[in-house]
Amino acid sequence: MGSYKLGDLSFYSLIESHASSLDFRSLEEVLHQMKRERRVFLEKNFSVMFKAYGKANLPEKAVDLFHRMWGEFQCKQTVKSFNSVLNVIVQEGLFNRALEFYNHVVASKSLNIHPNALTFNLVIKAMCRLGLVDKAIEVFREIPLRNCAPDNYTYSTLMHGLCKEERIDEAVSLLDEMQVEGTFPNLVAFNVLISALCKKGDLGRAAKLVDNMFLKGCVPNEVTYNALVHGLCLKGKLEKAVSLLNQMVSNKCVPNDVTFGTLINGFVMQGRASDGTRVLVSLEARGHRGNEYVYSSLISGLCKEGKFNQAMELWKEMVGKGCGPNTIVYSALIDGLCREGKLDEARGFLSEMKNKGYLPNSFTYSSLMRGYFEAGDSHKAILVWKEMANNNCIHNEVCYSILINGLCKDGKFMEALMVWKQMLSRGIKLDVVAYSSMIHGFCNANLVEQGLKLFNQMLCQGPVVQPDVITYNILLNAFCIQKSIFRAIDILNIMLDQGCDPDFITCDIFLKTLRENMNPPQDGREFLDELVVRLVKRQRTIGASKIIEVMMHKCLLPKASTWAMVVQQVCKPKNVRKAISECWSRLSCLCLVRCVVQVTSEPNR
Repeated sequence: MGSYKLGDLSFYSLIESHASSLDFRSLEEVLHQMKRERRVFLEKNFSVMFKAYGKANLPEKAVDLFHRMWGEFQCKQTVKSFNSVLNVIVQEGLFNRALEFYNHVVASKSLNIHPNALTFNLVIKAMCRLGLVDKAIEVFREIPLRNCAPDNYTYSTLMHGLCKEERIDEAVSLLDEMQVEGTFPNLVAFNVLISALCKKGDLGRAAKLVDNMFLKGCVPNEVTYNALVHGLCLKGKLEKAVSLLNQMVSNKCVPNDVTFGTLINGFVMQGRASDGTRVLVSLEARGHRGNEYVYSSLISGLCKEGKFNQAMELWKEMVGKGCGPNTIVYSALIDGLCREGKLDEARGFLSEMKNKGYLPNSFTYSSLMRGYFEAGDSHKAILVWKEMANNNCIHNEVCYSILINGLCKDGKFMEALMVWKQMLSRGIKLDVVAYSSMIHGFCNANLVEQGLKLFNQMLCQGPVVQPDVITYNILLNAFCIQKSIFRAIDILNIMLDQGCDPDFITCDIFLKTLRENMNPPQDGREFLDELVVRLVKRQRTIGASKIIEVMMHKCLLPKASTWAMVVQQVCKPKNVRKAISECWSRLSCLCLVRCVVQVTSEPNR
């Protein structure tokens, strides 16, 4: 091994210097010089080099040097150097390699290295990242047997892994366990659980954990509040989210960009993009700056709500403030322009987008395709489809659905059928729009039976691809045109059994058929009345109310008994409370915005 002698410190300084500058060639020269002069190698010297290899994203170099430590440089490896290398591999995201390295070293009798708490923390992290949560639990249970004790990091890592696998109850139980074992949970542990519960929508348990935090002397930070705001926004409880901002400020926790971005996105999700814009104005007046994600959310929301002029004003404001638009913002604006029928302007923004180095995605092109089809210009829509392929932009299920739908509406059924077959051959996931479009195409081509086959295929698919009211109306109309009223009734029965409520179009289809194709002609009053009764018996009050609305519009008064049934259902306390809540939500919209402005206008405490 040698012994320390004069001049060793100079070599150690050289190692630190070369490691800091990532000069690995010089490092190797220093190592070989020290070897020739029989200098003493310290484990901490190698740890410095391991970290350098980590910074340079060279984990295998660190592994190689670890194995050279004793044989080449007579420096015995311990758990410290082992953990240094293991950490480098984990930080690089090579979790399988980390477990491989761990198993090799621990199994080596010559190395004789015994893992400590840090080792287990790294191993558990790697396993959780790989989704091997059960194996991570096994390792966790072995820790006391290795004369080690799990710490806050151990528990937090395992909780995070369990939450990712949606095993939240087990994660919460782990919190109780760590307290029983004498390890008091820190802020990280609480935040992991609170965030998971909020994403799940279990706000009640999340609130209880916050109370538990205070009892343990653990003060919530912005991460805690952001998770709670996010959870409330997901539930549509914007009033409580705003109130939470007040609480946040009173607890001397300053809301950050994530907090405000989450709240603004919550307004957008509830169809209140204009209110979200007012919140943004109040935030910027307070010194916060909206980023491209906030702007993209607001612009997209305003466009979807048909408030295109507001979206354009916001775009100009964003550019004027030096906030560069990204692909998402450009795509949102292009989609809005297409919805407004301003296709030339949309094309202009697409060109600008490309010139500035932002690549259009499938959503961008889909918006243009839909716009051209709706404008009756199928030729340009197909050119956009080809442009996608030329720019190596993958055609997804949305693109295919738009193309099939557009071709069918344009009377190009054979072309649509070719696209459909291509879609099937490439294994593209079929959605409701694609199915409905093809069924419509078959029906228009007087191939109703083939359309019915596709419909039956839909029924056999998962819940995502089940027929919607548009699909049912297509088939109902096709059978009614064929004067196959009984087959139409069969489809209507399937519709009701599948939990899909008829709409105004459904009613119009049957009313026209009963009036024109029955002998003697019927006004449809009894038919609709019976439909209302069937819906009420299935506790589908909203659907029944819609049919009542149709009957009133058509001057087909329901029976008194039918009236009574619907009124009874509508006036149930729960339904009344829901109606009042929805009404209050709309009325309180302005008050909410004012409340946000008040919170954000308060000076920092």
